[in-house]
Amino acid sequence: MDSQHYFTAKPAGPEVRRPLSVVLDGQRRDLVTSSGLFSPDGVDKGTAILLAAVPRPSGARLLDIGCGWGALALSMALKAPAADVYAVDVNERCLALTRDNAARLGLPNVYVSTPDGVDPALEFDTVWSNPPIRIGKQELHALLLAWLPRLAPDGDAWLVVQKNLGADSLQRWLAESLPEGFAVQRADTSKSFRVLHVKRGNSPV
Repeated sequence: MDSQHYFTAKPAGPEVRRPLSVVLDGQRRDLVTSSGLFSPDGVDKGTAILLAAVPRPSGARLLDIGCGWGALALSMALKAPAADVYAVDVNERCLALTRDNAARLGLPNVYVSTPDGVDPALEFDTVWSNPPIRIGKQELHALLLAWLPRLAPDGDAWLVVQKNLGADSLQRWLAESLPEGFAVQRADTSKSFRVLHVKRGNSPV
């Protein structure tokens, strides 16, 4: 589908929900999906690469930027049931699906909202994201600068980006643009994707 549809608050066309069976945190999960969102038929390649590359989420407050139907947020909640997991998206259909999928999996620790619905004072110990590169450079940069500086001290953010969609230039831009005390490195390369690691604090990246 046209990418512009799933980057809007109200996707075009009627919502038609259907079952979705995927493996998350090592087990088959029965969820729901719909049209009008990114990768509606399963875990996309980039997200799968991110999930395979990252360590278990740590800390009390976790964040998924651009949650879609919930692959990353649900995975974090399954792996860290004692943590609060915040799932944000601008797409109302995605928010409803993530909320319903969390309920299906019995995950009361998933908090789903638009970006404006998150307390601006909160900081996050772990961030996972397959960011919406196709919204355009200016919008993407604004999105990342809105969230990544909210890493808690010693917090970690993990992003997956296709090489041919500017992963290396994004890594350089992040290193130049994030506040002092943040370090950026390429953590992994798999197929056509890079996994970027952003670390806040004085610990080695």
